[in-house]
Amino acid sequence: MNRVRIGIVGIGNMGSSHAKYISAGEVAGAELAAVCDISTDRLRWAKEQFGETLQTFETVDAMLDSGAVDAILICNLHFDHPGTSMKAFARGIHVLCEKPAGVYTKQVREMNEAADASDVRFAMMFNQRTNPLYIKLKDLIDSGELGEIRRTNWIITTWYRTQSYYDSGNWRATWAGEGGGVLLNQCPHQLDLWQWTIGMLPTRVRAFCSFGKYRDIEVEDEVTAYVEYPNGATGVFITTTGETPGTNRFEITGDRGKIVIEDNKLTFWRLRVPEPEFNRTAKTGFGQPECWKFDVPVGAAPNGHKAVTQNWVDSIRKGTPLVAPGQEGIRGLSLSNAMYLSAWTDDWAELPLDEDRFHELLQQRIAASRFKK
Repeated sequence: MNRVRIGIVGIGNMGSSHAKYISAGEVAGAELAAVCDISTDRLRWAKEQFGETLQTFETVDAMLDSGAVDAILICNLHFDHPGTSMKAFARGIHVLCEKPAGVYTKQVREMNEAADASDVRFAMMFNQRTNPLYIKLKDLIDSGELGEIRRTNWIITTWYRTQSYYDSGNWRATWAGEGGGVLLNQCPHQLDLWQWTIGMLPTRVRAFCSFGKYRDIEVEDEVTAYVEYPNGATGVFITTTGETPGTNRFEITGDRGKIVIEDNKLTFWRLRVPEPEFNRTAKTGFGQPECWKFDVPVGAAPNGHKAVTQNWVDSIRKGTPLVAPGQEGIRGLSLSNAMYLSAWTDDWAELPLDEDRFHELLQQRIAASRFKK
């Protein structure tokens, strides 16, 4: 395939952002061929912005059946991501899906099964996987430099949002319209990176969510979660949209030291002797292993959205391995689903998740939501 004809589903904030760099020719081997949106005003805007040759459609089915696109970039509402993806898979059309993969893992699991049964390239827009900070962190963990993981701690409170933000759309921050709050809207990148960099999911989660604590919304705007991993390690994840100034600090401790990512820097405190070895041989009760501190150089971050799109197009054209395979979207989503389930039941949530129980409780909240489609 010489050029991949891309159609964008949903030409709102994110969809229009993707459309601009694709239309400008900034993704080699790709062209913006079509857009789809339920709003005729947005379709009219797209024509004016990107030219009369751009094809526009009011329904996903019409665009997928038109023969105008080889691949689609999905930017519609969270609930619609799996269904839109599966329609494309059934027609042999490649998919790049904005985060999150969906609202609940039961639906996303069906999407993954449909992708596996197709012959298409399916990717998630996890643009932070192209960030050299997290690439280096994953490398240091995978190579054994940090040793066995003992503890993770991510404080991500830089998601400040005003009431005006939530009032900008009647679907925002509602169970029926968006399916969740800070965990589902703002934090999917961190939840993905959390599991991707350390290479494992927890076995159980205990979470405390505050719903509408700082804003007039239905869903969570503050979360503190504690997790336990298969190897005995523990972790904490803290986030909110109601705090400023915020903090973004990811700390990972292993038996060979500690790594902290904060203020766009990666700092490694490296133990000269692994802690278990020092403990076995120490002759004093108060000594510590010799420790070296490094500010690890990582390089400048690329335009992550564009980088993921380029990788997806290269995968379609050349078979290049995907940076963010679509099937991995369920992993971070399982973390947010588990946090909700724990908060709703005031109990531990085990992983793998009880997907039927989660879906049942989510549907109760959707039925009581003030947003009506």
